[in-house]
Amino acid sequence: MTYKNSGVDIEEKEEAIKELLSSILTKRKGTIGKPMGGHYAGLIEFGDYALVLCTDGVGTKVRIAEAMKKYDTVGIDCIAMNVNDALCVGAEPLAFVDYLAMEDPDPKVTREIGKGLEKGAKLSNISIVGGETADLPELINGFDLAGTCLAYVKKNRIILGEKIHPGDAIIGLSSSGIHSNGYTLARRVVEEAEFSYNDEFPDGLYPRKTIGEVMLIPTRIYVKEILELFKKIDVHGLAHITGSGLWNIPRLKEKVKYIIEEPLEPQPIFSFLQQYGNIDMYEMYQIFNMGMGLTVIVEEEDASETIKILQTYSDATVRRVGTVQKGAGVEVPSLKLRYH
Repeated sequence: MTYKNSGVDIEEKEEAIKELLSSILTKRKGTIGKPMGGHYAGLIEFGDYALVLCTDGVGTKVRIAEAMKKYDTVGIDCIAMNVNDALCVGAEPLAFVDYLAMEDPDPKVTREIGKGLEKGAKLSNISIVGGETADLPELINGFDLAGTCLAYVKKNRIILGEKIHPGDAIIGLSSSGIHSNGYTLARRVVEEAEFSYNDEFPDGLYPRKTIGEVMLIPTRIYVKEILELFKKIDVHGLAHITGSGLWNIPRLKEKVKYIIEEPLEPQPIFSFLQQYGNIDMYEMYQIFNMGMGLTVIVEEEDASETIKILQTYSDATVRRVGTVQKGAGVEVPSLKLRYH
């Protein structure tokens, strides 16, 4: 099974994005980088600072929430997907607005969604300053949840990957599971294997948890530990490992090669999906985070201190996973995977 035959064609999506960007040419004075320039967030000058904006949603993970009638975690996902992106340009998240589109607004459902948004805001130390709830029965089947994050960074502390060079160390922080990407494929695996989301997770991999509960585990938020890291380490680059998996890392700087020598151990949910979907390893690592939700790239001499700081402030597994070398693309030698 592949992402493409489950309904999502990555190459077609990339072509569609290129066509979209080809029509967007306006650039206000003070814009940093290209308009919609391919990084994790957009920046515009604001005195000595840059204001940072990024936007994302929960995706088809909401379908599992609907099936389980459990809505209190997708708000965490929505905020996590945004604040983690903001961190990748060196910014501290400040505020958030959400967009909730519903087929039929249900106060019981919206209250539960609000609980997740509140938990995500608390974990990120941000304020939810507004939003929009749209009643769209002719357009929406169920609901969709997305949002936009405002963050800020001093202009001299912006991180866009230019400092990355051969010899740098790659540090990985573990994910909590699938996070909020690849669910069109993940759902297809569950459905074609004729499981129910209410079935107990097979093989005792997650004792006393159902498949749906495991698939709804919220996206990990990395704000606290990364902001502490910024205070003490000159970080060269950060990559949020979301949709497209390892392809997210070369977005930082293309003219170097990222060697993942010791990948983090994927959580059991990934082996479950691979086994029951008969998905090859190459596809797994270009669709899912495979156990690594965020990477941090620093000077070799800063690697040990970086790991120490992150371990102090994070509940994630933190480990050196690789090295930057001359070349291009991403490789995982132990799995014989090459993405160029």
